[in-house]
Amino acid sequence: MNWPILIESWVSFKRDEVLATYVTPTEIVSMVRKWLGEERLFVKEQPDGRAHAHILIKYPQGKQGHMFAVVVPKNRDLIAISSMTRVDKGQQEEMKNHMKDDGDGWSEWIHEARLQLISSSVDWGIHMGHDGNKKPGPLQAFNVSLPIWFDGITKHEFMHSLRRLWLAKLGIIHEIKYSYGPGVGKPGPVDDWENREAAQKERLNNIEITQNETESPEIEFDEKMSFGTSFDPSEWA
Repeated sequence: MNWPILIESWVSFKRDEVLATYVTPTEIVSMVRKWLGEERLFVKEQPDGRAHAHILIKYPQGKQGHMFAVVVPKNRDLIAISSMTRVDKGQQEEMKNHMKDDGDGWSEWIHEARLQLISSSVDWGIHMGHDGNKKPGPLQAFNVSLPIWFDGITKHEFMHSLRRLWLAKLGIIHEIKYSYGPGVGKPGPVDDWENREAAQKERLNNIEITQNETESPEIEFDEKMSFGTSFDPSEWA
């Protein structure tokens, strides 16, 4: 057994552990940018007043890469990695046909999709088509995400989190293509997003004009969507 190497590794580990305890958001952002550069991943900075950094990246490399957001939110000690997928318009139409022809079969399919996301051990959310106050489908969009807290951040953990999210996303995409075809190459509607925008416009129109002009406007934070209401889903493949 090579004791000098073991001791050196242990000392290095403890040093990294101590540094992680006192690392600042600025240092985290610098490290992440360095890792992305080393892996030659496409990077696009996104303006975000609520975050120390909001970076859009393409993973893995190449034309088949998917877009991910890497966000270091203010007043938190973590990095949030996430990706949104919008279901093709043609695939949504095929899902509607499935719902009409075989309601039980459709319920089983979406149940299995949920189970697949759960088994992937990532955080996730789905957006279903609306029918009045109900949301029976079709599946219109889904997102996957993972947090990494500062005291556990390493390049290894960061890159493997990206890979886990990519594989979780890819699994659902392949299930959709296998069951409902390749689609028509156009993104389908997402009722949740459209209804949210309509509700916000109505809320703004109902604000009383008599409100004191010196009052600070209330800032709305949407806990379900980390990108806020101005996030443009069309940027995501």
